[in-house]
Amino acid sequence: MTVRRRKQMCLAVRLPGAGSVTAYAGPRATYAGPRGKSPLALPAFEHLARTAERGRFDFLFLSGGPRPEPVTVLSALAAVTERVGLAATVDATRTEPYDLARRLATLDHLSGGRAAWHVATSRDQADRYGRATELVATAQELWDTWTPDGASRPFAHRGAHFDIAGEFGVPRSPQGHPVVIHAGDSDECREFAASTADVLLGRHGSPEAGRAFYADVKRRLATYGRAPDDLKIMAGVTVVLGDTTTGARERELSVRRSVSGAGGGHFLVGTPESVAAELDALVRDDAADGFVLLPYLAPGGLDEFVDRVVPLLQERGAFRTEYTGATLRSHLGLHAPAGKG
Repeated sequence: MTVRRRKQMCLAVRLPGAGSVTAYAGPRATYAGPRGKSPLALPAFEHLARTAERGRFDFLFLSGGPRPEPVTVLSALAAVTERVGLAATVDATRTEPYDLARRLATLDHLSGGRAAWHVATSRDQADRYGRATELVATAQELWDTWTPDGASRPFAHRGAHFDIAGEFGVPRSPQGHPVVIHAGDSDECREFAASTADVLLGRHGSPEAGRAFYADVKRRLATYGRAPDDLKIMAGVTVVLGDTTTGARERELSVRRSVSGAGGGHFLVGTPESVAAELDALVRDDAADGFVLLPYLAPGGLDEFVDRVVPLLQERGAFRTEYTGATLRSHLGLHAPAGKG
């Protein structure tokens, strides 16, 4: 008889990026720095990153928007964390491959192999997925110009969107390629993720919708010669906790007002025990490989999840108790790219 290995979930958290951190800090405004200082003061991000690492999360990702610049912030966070992955949102329709590849390879070196690229696409751009696909492929070609033993080769690429040649100035990074993340649930998004991404961030409102989404995307992987475990599917969730179910429901009302218009995902509302059980069931039933927390009143919302829910997931055997590897790929159970000798 074949015994199925216990499936462990992936966990990540989205950090605010487009607006002020103080908008997420709620009553804990001291995390955003003293009055009169920049609302983007580093301590706000440091606390969230350290909390995610304390919870043994796979990665955190910084949303895009007019401020702050994600790669810059994550480079600073690399210095105050050791294991948690660092994902930067970069718009693929407004970025050139050489500069992007250089910035992400540098972040991967600075972090010891923890960098990821959340590939965003602008809806107002023609052939946005065609450009994004070529941009990812070109960046990967640039990363592969350096062999694992440290030799560099000239590079040339001519395609529909990019025509570049020369030598790539950053040696091969610890992961080979930073992890590629995409978000969305349209048909184009699913196909792009199946062909290109390592992680897909989705949103769905019911277990049934989650299972259908999961099965559809996993089915598409075979077309590109990929195995089901080559792409991790993670659902966006906002968790609202209470000591009782009634208390959690009362708290939910104010939380929904605080995240109105902020792109909140599916709400999980209940006691720490019921939320842990629901998350575990969704993974066991193949509705997701894991979850991205969209915390409200951060950093308080993330602290509460790490302190009250993560230990219960660990007791169930649903989530790691310690990191077993040093790179983001190792956290996610992804193979390192072979590169070119």
